[in-house]
Amino acid sequence: MSPVVLVTEELAAAALDVLAEDFEIREIDGTDRAALLGALPDSHAVIIRSATTIDAEALSVADRLKVVARAGVGLDNVDIPAATARGVLVVNAPTSNIVSAAEQAVALLLAVARHTAAASAALKAGAWKRSAYTGVEVHGKTVGVVGLGRIGVLFAQRMAAFGVRLIAYDPYVQPARAAQLGVHLVGLDELLRESDFVSVHLPRTPETVGLIGEKELNLVKPGVRIVNAARGGLVDERALAEALADGRVAGAGLDVFETEPLTSSPLFALDNVVVTPHLGASTIEAQDKAGLAVARSVRLALRGEFVPDAVNVRAGGPVDEDVRPLLPLAEKLGRVLTAVAGHLPERVTVEVHGAAAGHDVSVLELAVLKGLFAPVVSEPVTYVNAPRLAAERGVTVQMSAVDEAGDLLRVRGALPDGRAVSVAGRDTAKLVEVDDFDLDLTPDGVLLFLRYTDRPGVVGRIGTMLGEVGVNIAAMQVARRAAGGEALMTLTVDSPVEPDLLARVGAAIGSSRAAVADLRAVP
Repeated sequence: MSPVVLVTEELAAAALDVLAEDFEIREIDGTDRAALLGALPDSHAVIIRSATTIDAEALSVADRLKVVARAGVGLDNVDIPAATARGVLVVNAPTSNIVSAAEQAVALLLAVARHTAAASAALKAGAWKRSAYTGVEVHGKTVGVVGLGRIGVLFAQRMAAFGVRLIAYDPYVQPARAAQLGVHLVGLDELLRESDFVSVHLPRTPETVGLIGEKELNLVKPGVRIVNAARGGLVDERALAEALADGRVAGAGLDVFETEPLTSSPLFALDNVVVTPHLGASTIEAQDKAGLAVARSVRLALRGEFVPDAVNVRAGGPVDEDVRPLLPLAEKLGRVLTAVAGHLPERVTVEVHGAAAGHDVSVLELAVLKGLFAPVVSEPVTYVNAPRLAAERGVTVQMSAVDEAGDLLRVRGALPDGRAVSVAGRDTAKLVEVDDFDLDLTPDGVLLFLRYTDRPGVVGRIGTMLGEVGVNIAAMQVARRAAGGEALMTLTVDSPVEPDLLARVGAAIGSSRAAVADLRAVP
């Protein structure tokens, strides 16, 4: 049976096509709470927009749920801590609307500069009043950008074409980076004093709410025009209305408000104010991009792969192309380590050697933990809950990255009884070391590990015992340090090996340690 993807709001047809290839799609109205709670228990993924609420109650009935995907940016309608506690990925589409939002800010700025909305309304009402709506040119003016994040940068790049002087306030951007964009960094007060136009492009946080309030609006250059297409509450709406009424501010363009939806405000009565109902992301292109982005994320999540846009994964964010291919290998090494150790380690060290070491490799720690715990806990292990499982069980992890020739990924474990175990792989798909025994095999399927004293007849004995119960050997390697010394036999078999069979095989050859690692579930 195919995994079920529950779609609770309108999604682009192209996104549905991406999902329909491998999953069963069920569509409901997410605002119908009873229907939502009734559909979630069978769902492996749910895709929402802004109208569906996925809270702790909804998550509590969704035992199969692996991912909540928001086809958009904001996640106010998702209980992220509750999802994280249940090991459920939460993803959004953080870049889907950035072009549309930047263009909306430009549109509002131009509309305010030229009285577009008021002139349109007057003409439609039968009044031809050209002189009443004399505007100002943008060319040659100073435009202040508050926030040089992704949308702020796109806005600045577009405004540069108008022949303006660009200044910006952003304490987290280096002057050299701003200079590359043709923008001069200044303090907020200086920006307000010098700008003919101010456009706000910041997230809403406790630090940014009310950033431009009564005090700041008393510093502005007379005749300034202010645009906010970012988040409501960044500009104090009451203080702005007063500044517009007394002429300190010549105009404003607002797409967002402190409380939404909003249908009544003193700002709405002012002809020099252009308002829109939060349309920054409301373009066909943005909606399509958001749907396609989360559809791809859902595919990755349901395959057990890393999802770059997961907001509740500690190592969330883009994974470098040198690092991404190592994720399945890291997870397999975690599984092999648990198997050969026979116990969860107290301390784990993940060593990354080679080209990948020059990048952010923190996601490999999550992949190793995912593999480490998968064989020993009953709940599904994901990139989300693996750190919690480690913390609950007292397993500490550290990363070690060495930028040297020869790509290698090694995982070391220190056990409670003082023993040390290690496994290593290279080239993304080779197991090359177990406890200092050299190997060269593909870590796929079911692997058996047998430690014993090297002597004639052992290989034949094991082959006979496995053959008698219908277990076929696909590949085998024997590693030893010296003839007649300790040896490690590794077998790849085509079917599961039950604990009692493993114990009988181990006893028959006098194995000091016998283990099985099932890698079939790892991509």
